Amino acid sequence: MVVSADIVVGGLIGALSLRVGGIPLGLSTSGGALLAGLLLGYFRAIHPTLGSIPGPALWLLNTLGLNVFIAIVGINAAPGFVAGLQAVGISPFLWGAVATSLPLLIAVLLGHHVFKFHPAILFGVCAGVRTTTAALGMIQEAARSKVPALGYGLPYAVGQMLLTIFGMAIVLMTNAR
Repeated sequence: MVVSADIVVGGLIGALSLRVGGIPLGLSTSGGALLAGLLLGYFRAIHPTLGSIPGPALWLLNTLGLNVFIAIVGINAAPGFVAGLQAVGISPFLWGAVATSLPLLIAVLLGHHVFKFHPAILFGVCAGVRTTTAALGMIQEAARSKVPALGYGLPYAVGQMLLTIFGMAIVLMTNAR
């Protein structure tokens, strides 16, 4: 109840905008909900009984949310994927699989044999580098531990930064042609 009310109030506050020099400034509904969630998390840290969700309900929401997210992504991506395969063949798909898998395999081998990372932390690092929160959830569920999250934070931040920078660079290179 507290969490849903927090999302609604945050969304409503985010929907408000202020005009400064004719330019509307606001948080947006998602920004308002995010800010409200941060505040609720802060207040929950101070008062642990505030907004508590039973463990089984939390598990259901996490699992259901992850599975629905994966299903929606797959359903939306399938038509474009099939059309792409028909237009250019399977070669880009295979090279994409290599470009996606090879760095992770090298990271796991280096992390395990050279840097001697604990496997749970190493897999958290790999999930962070790929900026895949869903993978972190699956790793934690398989490990039955929150330890993989210890390796997730910094690589996630660096990965997001590099995605943003190189995404912009690719767009700029594409437009420069």
